[in-house]
Amino acid sequence: MLFGKKSGIKNRNRERYDRIRRLMWIKCESCGKLVYYKDYKENKYICPSCGRAFIMNPKQRFDLLFDDNSWERLTPPVVSDDPLHFVDRVSYQDRLDDARTETGCYDAITTADGNIGGVPSTVCVLNGLFMMGSMGRAAGDAIVAAMEHAIAERRPFIMVTSSGGARMQENILSLMQMARTTVAVNKLHANGIPYIVLLTDPTFGGVTASFAMLGDIHIAEKGARIGFAGRRVIEQNIREKLPSNFQTADYLYEHGMVDMVVARGDLHDVLAKILAVLTKQTRTPKQINISTPPHDASKKIRGMGENEAYDKVLLARNENRPHFLDYINGIVDDWTYLAGDRTFAEDAAMGSGIGFWRGIPSVIIGQEQGRTIETRQKHRFGMVNPDGYRKAQRMMRLAEKFNLPLISLFDTAGAFAGREGEERGQSQAVATSIAAGLSVRTPYVAVNVGQGGSGGAIAIGTGDRVLMMENAIYSVIAPESCASILWKDNKFKATASAAMKLTARDMANLNVIDEIIPEPAGGAHTDWQTTMELLANAVANQITELQKIPVSELPARRADKFLAMTRDVEIYQPEHIGDHD
Repeated sequence: MLFGKKSGIKNRNRERYDRIRRLMWIKCESCGKLVYYKDYKENKYICPSCGRAFIMNPKQRFDLLFDDNSWERLTPPVVSDDPLHFVDRVSYQDRLDDARTETGCYDAITTADGNIGGVPSTVCVLNGLFMMGSMGRAAGDAIVAAMEHAIAERRPFIMVTSSGGARMQENILSLMQMARTTVAVNKLHANGIPYIVLLTDPTFGGVTASFAMLGDIHIAEKGARIGFAGRRVIEQNIREKLPSNFQTADYLYEHGMVDMVVARGDLHDVLAKILAVLTKQTRTPKQINISTPPHDASKKIRGMGENEAYDKVLLARNENRPHFLDYINGIVDDWTYLAGDRTFAEDAAMGSGIGFWRGIPSVIIGQEQGRTIETRQKHRFGMVNPDGYRKAQRMMRLAEKFNLPLISLFDTAGAFAGREGEERGQSQAVATSIAAGLSVRTPYVAVNVGQGGSGGAIAIGTGDRVLMMENAIYSVIAPESCASILWKDNKFKATASAAMKLTARDMANLNVIDEIIPEPAGGAHTDWQTTMELLANAVANQITELQKIPVSELPARRADKFLAMTRDVEIYQPEHIGDHD
């Protein structure tokens, strides 16, 4: 037994042995096992037995996040102690003195400057080891001062949280820090400063209900517990047992509150990728090098050959045709997937994120249909719920804040028709997505890469430039449904396709689209490499042209473009076959 009670050890030496034991061994609060301090440190302060991530002090956080462990601490503002002269079992002043002695910090906030991926940044740490990271006047002042410093220096701001909430010993003065810090966050946003929140274990109360949930991007550290009220308080209040994963990082991801859950060891690299895009670092265009999945080219597709229009319908739906994530993997460099609508859920049917499109830092959204049975179920065949459209709107606002081009690759049979979608406002979600796309003040290129189905497609299709793949289709309803309703028989689907004028050439003739992107002979599904090269270059060329226009003029030009559509339309219609008067 190491450093335990042992015969022959005098009482006056007990304190010394206990201190040595604390320095050499750590007891995990989760599994109860003792962890040798050297192993604990080398494992980035994570229990090697159960994976529980211990609270890191500010220095440890700075060493983890900044390049080469190099950073410079900022001096926080000083405020008076104990304004309410608060006393419980111990005076508040004594508690402050003890916390300062134990942690070596003035209060719960410590801030430093350094580089992350070569980008000069400011990191502010809410120290969970200082009175449970509770927020009082000193913490509020330090956060406000740190954010004002980031604005003055034009540095991205990373907020690292670990807190039990507002500090009770300061009562209403603590509560007011929720409003004060929110004012400072609003200033960050107004000045176009990237604001990234890193939520660590635990983060609760007034911190989550203010600055910690107002970031451009929310990263939850793996294993973190995050919420407003504590688990025990909720269970006592509702008299129910909560799920085992309740208020975990993964739970918040599933419910749309955080963009990603990241292991502690990966945080630096993830932040570096994000900051490279948000600060518009230069990148050489990624070399597209992708192979076409194997497919049976000789296999006859049922229905092909009835007419050209319906052939396009079948090509647009071809199971081997590249989808959103395929284009991302093939074209985009330093891709970071961003999740969640910040309200209810993460909808996998709507893909979204940031990365470099042919060297251009961009925000990219689009419907993902999936390819296997499992992924198609996960992505709901690209049919989006309200949560997905609200996520798309969030990406539009992100693009506008940082003046990043917005690229959408739409490919859907339509918005998801289901009970939950109706309950959560499917119509409003589609409508507000159309409105947001028309008003966003940044270059916006929308591409129909497959099926442009109804309102589900136009929700992310109102770009300054609307492009369309050669074999894509665009329609208010599926031709099979149109035939069933108007012809009273599904067998007229090819006739309906021709009558609806749903091909790319038809869209160009109707002035609905600006450019047709050619596809390889046989269709996009036959040659992914060529398809992606053509798509990537077409979009990049449009962005380059749009970036020459002042962003303030783009919404008005976009509005005029769509207002002019459908006026004075003249297009050839096939002669109606049927009874004549």
